[in-house]
Amino acid sequence: MLARLTLALLLAAFPIWAKAQSIEEKAAICGNCHGKAGIPQASTTPVIWGQQEGYIYIQLRDFKRGTRKNVLMSPNVETLEREDMLALAAYFSKKPWPDLRQPTARADVAKRALTANTSVGCTGCHLDHYQGDGTVARLAGQNRDYLTKTIADFRSRTRANNPGMSDLMGATSETDLAALEEYLAGL
Repeated sequence: MLARLTLALLLAAFPIWAKAQSIEEKAAICGNCHGKAGIPQASTTPVIWGQQEGYIYIQLRDFKRGTRKNVLMSPNVETLEREDMLALAAYFSKKPWPDLRQPTARADVAKRALTANTSVGCTGCHLDHYQGDGTVARLAGQNRDYLTKTIADFRSRTRANNPGMSDLMGATSETDLAALEEYLAGL
């Protein structure tokens, strides 16, 4: 945690984006955490390679606006212009989704997750196979630890950029959410 905080302070003090000119150079900065080959350095960091373009842009915009907060992302996005955010979103959305080699959920866990989906309605927005679309995130194959953290942040309203998700996560049992996390990560 101390290393991340130190990195965040260094990034905030040094305009890292100022030297990056091309989209590839800017994407390489993102790769420091999100992974050079699409596999994030930390399991609580989301996969962005192959993520929905509109979703990536909205998250970058929300970090810049302050409606979504993260000690590393917020200072990094602060100086990005809208055009940079759109270009980065387009760049990463065209990359192939990486295989994190997460285990497939056991049959009983998958059954519970699918039953929870019936009441929560995940596929109503995230679509069949949890691939997402447009401004809705792909969940299939996402880092399980990231899913766990994100769901907890929505439940506690720490992540405030989607109140509807906070309401859904708050109304769902922790046991059902744990099954969904395991199931989605293994897809």
